[in-house]
Amino acid sequence: MEVQRKKSVFPARSFAFFLSRPVLVFICVFPRLIHSMMLIPMDDTQADHLKSYGLVYSMLKDGIKVFWCLNYRGGSFVAENSEKFELKARVAGIDIKKISSVDWAGILETIENNNMEKVTLEKAPGIAVYTPPNKLPWDDAVTLALTYADIPYDKVYDEEVLGGGLSDYDWLHLHHEDFTGQYSKFYRSFHHTAWYQRQKMELEKRAKKLGFAKVSECKKAVALAIRKYVERGGFLFAMCCAPNTIEIALAALGTDIVAEQYDGDGVDPDYRNKLNFGNCMAFEDFSIQTDPLASYFGNIDVNKVNTPLRVPARDFELFDFSAKFDPVPSMLIQCHRKTVRGFFGLATSYNKNVMKKSVIVLGFVPGTDRVRYLHGVRGKGMFAYYGGHDPEDYTHAVGDKPTDLQYHKNSPGYRLILNNVLFPAAEKKEKKT
Repeated sequence: MEVQRKKSVFPARSFAFFLSRPVLVFICVFPRLIHSMMLIPMDDTQADHLKSYGLVYSMLKDGIKVFWCLNYRGGSFVAENSEKFELKARVAGIDIKKISSVDWAGILETIENNNMEKVTLEKAPGIAVYTPPNKLPWDDAVTLALTYADIPYDKVYDEEVLGGGLSDYDWLHLHHEDFTGQYSKFYRSFHHTAWYQRQKMELEKRAKKLGFAKVSECKKAVALAIRKYVERGGFLFAMCCAPNTIEIALAALGTDIVAEQYDGDGVDPDYRNKLNFGNCMAFEDFSIQTDPLASYFGNIDVNKVNTPLRVPARDFELFDFSAKFDPVPSMLIQCHRKTVRGFFGLATSYNKNVMKKSVIVLGFVPGTDRVRYLHGVRGKGMFAYYGGHDPEDYTHAVGDKPTDLQYHKNSPGYRLILNNVLFPAAEKKEKKT
């Protein structure tokens, strides 16, 4: 990539003029040259990594173009200097550095000569979070991150998805959600609790209102609408049990895999032969657990957190991509740490043996077939699945208090979430060959 250097705005004949008026030069000209750009470092010098993403989002919303410097100082950002956002950064406790045009040219040269790339962020993406309107006894890491970073988002649920409302958004996150209609397979442990019974009643009422006889059928229609949103060019991000359950729901569009305890009728005896893995985005040839008393969905997830078969959630590493040739996955893994601490979720790590060959591994548990973070393409759009529930709570349980991100401002695990939020803002370019 050729380094772009701005031509001087002053002709050569003006040099003598400047020498004869040194006071005018230093007072009127040099401040603009010295402080023409703002660097938001994202390495270990940054006091608040998470709020930095919110600052960048605000800049984009204000019409300021931002450059994401992949692999440069932890994936730093550079933008035209702005007194408004300089003040906003200092109030928020975000470290910034004003740099000159010469400094910026030096950064570009460093990027050119190393495994780095400059990506232009053009506009603030429209963000939606698929989440139930009524509070459940657990929190969602993505909404915690968006709120802490002061990034605005809209809430959508089944009505909006089935009504075509996703077309208004560039980016969609799936809250902890079970798209199979089995209420997160909490029957054995929680079916007697008030919150479980209330959730079941509300979902059944909503499904009937939308014209479906069962919750499982409603959720299948929602899963299909979300896949079509991706195929039309949307970006999907999902965590916890949403990734594996949306894949199971898509595979089971033509059959019934839900036991009587959940929907009033039994599992289709021939369901295995009716599964269509071509409907899925990330996985294929996986098995499904139809036992209503089993607290896991199948073999997409390796850890099976709520069973005697539970496998520890080990730390995972981020894959090292070529920023120039693979800018998309490089954006999604920008971090000041290569290793991220492990944490559980209803789906914790994905079984590489049932992943489609087209899927790209972003994060993995070394020495195993466990994938913690993945990315893929479907139609004109893209998706990313991130295993686990809360990057700063190893075993977040039903009823636990939400994580206070004021104490985790530099969380590598939460940074991966916010990389996805900014991704749709990137200028679209052809992949280099």
